[in-house]
Amino acid sequence: MSSGIGFLRKRLLGVPALTAMALMWACTARAWADESSLNLPNDFDTVTFGGINGVLMLKVGLAVCVLGGLFGLWQYTQVKNLPAHKSMLEISAVIYETCKTYLFQQGKFLAGLWVAIAICMTYYFLVLRSMPFGNVVIVLIMSIVGILGSCGVAWFGIRINTLANSRTAFSSLRGKPFPVYAIPLQSGMSIGMLLVCVELIMMLIIMLFLPRDVVGPSFIGFAIGESLGASVLRICGGIFTKIADIGSDLMKIVFNIKEDDARNPGVIADCTGDNAGDSVGPTADGFETYGVTGVALIVFIVLAFAPQYQSAMIIWIFVMRILMIVTSLVSFFINDFLAKGKYANADKMDFEGPLTVLVWLTSLISIAVTYGVSYFMLADFSGVPEGTWWKLASIISCGTLAAAVIPELTKVFTSASSAHVAEIVSSSREGGASLTILSGMVAGNFSAFWMGITIAILMGVAYMVSLLGLSPLMGEGFATYISVFAFGLVAFGFLGMGPVTIAVDSYGPVTDNAQSVYELSLIEQVPDVHNVIEKEFGFKPDFDHAKHFLEENDGAGNTFKATAKPVLIGTAVVGATTMIFSIILLLKKKFGIEADTSLNLVAPMNILGLACGGAVVSWFCGASMQAVTTGAYRAVEFIKANIKLDMETTKANVDDSRKVVQICTEFAQKGMINIFIVIFCLALSFAMLNPYFFVAYLMSIALFGLFNAIYMANAGGSWDNAKKVVEVELKEKGTPLHAATVVGDTVGDPYKDTSSVALNPIIKFTTLFGLLAVEIAVDMDQGVAHVLSLVFFLIALVFVWRSFYAMRIGSTSSSASASSASPEKEMAAATH
Repeated sequence: MSSGIGFLRKRLLGVPALTAMALMWACTARAWADESSLNLPNDFDTVTFGGINGVLMLKVGLAVCVLGGLFGLWQYTQVKNLPAHKSMLEISAVIYETCKTYLFQQGKFLAGLWVAIAICMTYYFLVLRSMPFGNVVIVLIMSIVGILGSCGVAWFGIRINTLANSRTAFSSLRGKPFPVYAIPLQSGMSIGMLLVCVELIMMLIIMLFLPRDVVGPSFIGFAIGESLGASVLRICGGIFTKIADIGSDLMKIVFNIKEDDARNPGVIADCTGDNAGDSVGPTADGFETYGVTGVALIVFIVLAFAPQYQSAMIIWIFVMRILMIVTSLVSFFINDFLAKGKYANADKMDFEGPLTVLVWLTSLISIAVTYGVSYFMLADFSGVPEGTWWKLASIISCGTLAAAVIPELTKVFTSASSAHVAEIVSSSREGGASLTILSGMVAGNFSAFWMGITIAILMGVAYMVSLLGLSPLMGEGFATYISVFAFGLVAFGFLGMGPVTIAVDSYGPVTDNAQSVYELSLIEQVPDVHNVIEKEFGFKPDFDHAKHFLEENDGAGNTFKATAKPVLIGTAVVGATTMIFSIILLLKKKFGIEADTSLNLVAPMNILGLACGGAVVSWFCGASMQAVTTGAYRAVEFIKANIKLDMETTKANVDDSRKVVQICTEFAQKGMINIFIVIFCLALSFAMLNPYFFVAYLMSIALFGLFNAIYMANAGGSWDNAKKVVEVELKEKGTPLHAATVVGDTVGDPYKDTSSVALNPIIKFTTLFGLLAVEIAVDMDQGVAHVLSLVFFLIALVFVWRSFYAMRIGSTSSSASASSASPEKEMAAATH
């Protein structure tokens, strides 16, 4: 294991770092910092809204964020203090320890990647921007803070989820459905509130307390750190979880055993993967999303807005972000009151119902507050065009509405009660796995169409509103770009109900783990269990209802995990548009009218850039799924050789489970290093080839990525819940129908939880890093730039080759097939 990690670390530190140093050696030192300055305005303390000083308003917002963070910690304490049987607590502890080990390994992995990125950042700020060395150090520290923020909230996510899973499993024994719903949501709100509050606290501290001349670069450094952390944790987590999930699920078909059978060494790894892929990855991704989208808007404002409006717009944006904490809290308490009144003593409940109400309630309250506060701040603000307050509020509300509409559309294609999922089940009954897969593809493609049209309509409305007299806000020569700012505000509006979006997403891994904890704890086999539980906890357990509620709630968790994915990917794409236009503004300031001419859609370099972006998205989807395929093969190989079906059902074998976790981790990291080096090198290569080619490339990966991600996410979600319908509603486990839907689910696993979700941070990291890459590229001698472009491209091709040809099943299994019962030899073969 350690030798494999060392090998990867050497590779990691070697190639990107050496190429970055070659870049530094080859570039000239001419800077155009005066043209591309990201210094924020310094008049925040003189701007007033309704008589309230702007700095005071931000400091009050900082206090709100602290209170919101304390609420998240209070929810954590509430969940931790809930009762659970010791057999369930033991399983939760094992899952947490393996998750913690995994996250620690990813931290070491990130440290190596940061070195490569830090070299480029140092060159950019120290040499090109002629920034004082002390300020460069601050920027680098902020990038580390961004990484630590992503990792910190990810750790908090797995900690509370692994507390909530055992409490949820135990609460089901009471025979009532409401606690099975309430605990995962409570856990999710804890994560959502803490995530958003910590991110805002960090950004407000940067803006309020750092020297003004370093605030803009510090935001860039912070966002790059966030994006780097999210990319690694999202991609690695997605590969890890699906290796484990497929390895565990296939045993149900191969050996006709129940789900989460304690004899299956893959089950603990699957539980770890639920957190690595469905908690660690999304939490880090969400943290990055809120930061990067805000930074994109701030950069755009500084570059394109008239100086007299910059401070007001930046403060207004932060106030809007802070208000989502308040609206989410209010909505949560109202929804909790309504849900308790309806379901607290009910014997049955629609688990999706209260979650749907929460999403819509938050959206509507957020929209109302957006209009009210915008009126207070901007209606009488000196100099802004008349009606600015309602026009900006309307644009943001398009995004906030999308954050509620998109989940509803997602449920049409993925909910256990949807017609598309019913069709998959019907197809599977008559046509087996083949029609299962085809019907799921239909659902995914239709969902991509309707969501694409919906996003386009809402962006179109925002564009039309932006034409109603907002252009005077822009600086000289930038009036036509107000529509781009509108698109950025739509992405911002997607996040207008941030804590709730994260909460319903985090609901899924808890419900999934709760079902596994119940089975692995073997609670029904505890001697005299009825009397023990009655004596210790004051009630008699109802095992039949408990299992049914856990399985049914897992279906709701699957649905709402699916609903958050398009929201985050939509935010990435719309937000990336704003950052891409920030790059265009830099080019316009550098080259003037030539930039407008060169950005013509039918210009040859732009067409080539669009083609390359589509190619890279296709490669990425294949490379990430290849890592899953090969890793799952090795996991299945090990599990089949070590599963002990002839023994009495006992606790899970921890040693064998750890070996499966090791296999998952090794292939997750091996796949990640190939992917990240390709993305890193292509960004530098294409930026150095031609900046307009690179802009087209960025637009292409955003748009191709959007539709690939939605298609894969919703196809996978529909397959997942089709299996759940067969298991829960039809109760046909162990039948050919069940086997067909399991196959569909295993195909959908890397679709929805590996490739689709990882496109989100990849788009954002490439775009954000592209802001630096373009400035580096246009400032060097073009002959040198083209040579380096070729060098980086060839390095990328080497790792493209490695992502398949060095990851093929045959290339990793031949040396180990004769000794599959030896985990140590398997791990060595898998690594080398």
